[in-house]
Amino acid sequence: MTLVFIDQCKLSVSKTNMRYGKKAPDVSDLLPTVRKRGIIQTLLVRPNCQDGHYEIVAGSRRFHAARIVAEETGEAEPLPCRILSETDDAAAIEASMIENLARLDADEVTQWETFTRLVKEGRDVAGIAATFGLPDLTIARVLALGNLLPRVRSLYAAEKIDRATVRHLTLASKSQQRAWLALFDDSDSYVPTGHQLKAWLFGGQSIPARFALFDLDGYKGAVISDLFGDDRYFADADSFWTAQNEAIEARRAAYLSEGWSDVVIVPPSEYFHSWEYEKAPKRKGGRVYVDVRSTGEVTFHEGYLSAKEARRAARGDGPEPAKLARPEVTSTMQTYLDLHRHAGVRAALLGHPGIALRLMVAHAIGGSHLWRVSPEPQMTRNDEVRESLETCRGETVFDERRRAVLGVLGFSPEEPTVTGGNGDDYGVAGIFLRLIDLPDAIVMEIITVVMGETLASGSAAVAAVGTQIGVDMADWWQADAAFFELIRDREVLTRIVAEVAGEKVATANTGEKTRTLKRIVRDHLDGADGRTKVERWVPKWLGFPASAYTARGGVGTVAAHARVEAARPPEPDPDAEQEPFAQAA
Repeated sequence: MTLVFIDQCKLSVSKTNMRYGKKAPDVSDLLPTVRKRGIIQTLLVRPNCQDGHYEIVAGSRRFHAARIVAEETGEAEPLPCRILSETDDAAAIEASMIENLARLDADEVTQWETFTRLVKEGRDVAGIAATFGLPDLTIARVLALGNLLPRVRSLYAAEKIDRATVRHLTLASKSQQRAWLALFDDSDSYVPTGHQLKAWLFGGQSIPARFALFDLDGYKGAVISDLFGDDRYFADADSFWTAQNEAIEARRAAYLSEGWSDVVIVPPSEYFHSWEYEKAPKRKGGRVYVDVRSTGEVTFHEGYLSAKEARRAARGDGPEPAKLARPEVTSTMQTYLDLHRHAGVRAALLGHPGIALRLMVAHAIGGSHLWRVSPEPQMTRNDEVRESLETCRGETVFDERRRAVLGVLGFSPEEPTVTGGNGDDYGVAGIFLRLIDLPDAIVMEIITVVMGETLASGSAAVAAVGTQIGVDMADWWQADAAFFELIRDREVLTRIVAEVAGEKVATANTGEKTRTLKRIVRDHLDGADGRTKVERWVPKWLGFPASAYTARGGVGTVAAHARVEAARPPEPDPDAEQEPFAQAA
């Protein structure tokens, strides 16, 4: 390459330059030097289609700084340039990217797009990795991000979606990305983000490829690699389970042919608890239990009989069973040990609030003989009320989040609730161990679903929470047929007419039938029959705090709010000295 000096008027930024099409770069750090000494380091250019004109491949910031100085002084000095071949786009892109990455970091989205352009120019992953001195995996990750839909990249560049979300979107097909963008644009829809997005992409079950019992090379379904994690995932859960179940059956047949008395499949809805069984070899009728989990993981437990069957076998005609060895400790000693372990653990737990939080959530979900947490049944005998609830926005949004939480916990997304465990201590331990691996933010999201499921309808707690967080019911409710059908009181309806249509209209229709008053309210809410449309109307009973329309209304939600106010603690005295928690010795 030869060194030449080219007039500024014959230079422009190349489309291969990483900064092409972006706003003018910040050159404040260059200006003092350029004003004093001019452009010292050469620009990398190549000829363009215009005679005598060149496009800048690398050196856009120096070019912009020189133009600013030229405007200040009125003199545009020629700039030192090295000339590349005009045909090698890939070399030009590489030169631009190498220089920019070495000097001033390009923004992340620009890096994605530039690497993608290199691939389109014929460079492969290995070649790009060698040029930039980066691992192949790093290049593959950048290319996956660069191949996202332009709208997704723009949202990330504008900080409207986070890093975790954009990385999970690399697992999505183009059609899935478009479907996700449609949810993002719909203010009434729940948009899965972060870890919940992965569950959404895989239909609620993100099954790792490492759990497959079958040969992945012969699997006809799609397996998607997570470039930002260590796992690959099955794109279609149904296809996975078809292949997995066939592999389980093949293993079952092999066990039977080896002489095992039986092979029992334990479905995901049940658990294999080893302490409920006793070891028994094949020759004494031991079975194989195949524990299948909803996550796709399968564990084979060889040589077990139920405790009852083992006792029955011990009473059989065979040789007298060996006498059970005397246990090391008596029952009283075991109680002593259990109580002291309990005391030690709960004292130590005081210093680990994060562990205690997860343990509490596990008990709330799974239950135990000391915990009885039940989901709100949402019972009603009225079909219209039931339908109104099932189709309202609040219930729809909560159900979407519930399904995501079920997926995170390894449960089937078709389970009706997250809470409502059977009090099985083993189940609580399993949930707790799963929660240990989850970050605090996800545990807090699980808590919101658990608390939402177990929040009693009509309770003062609902009133307290709604008032505390400022719930605006207009975001979650709108008047429907069931609501109007349930209003029977003319005085109340007259007050509602005054709310939506004004006192003048209410006074004029005081003597009308309730049917007429309801129609007036409906017309105003719908903007029908020439009435002025009233947006986001909510009856006083639904508000936070709730209030009544008449002197007879001090019951229900209004009474719940009154109980909240009565329970509210007095404001603390700012002059009083606050006592801290006593510290344990």
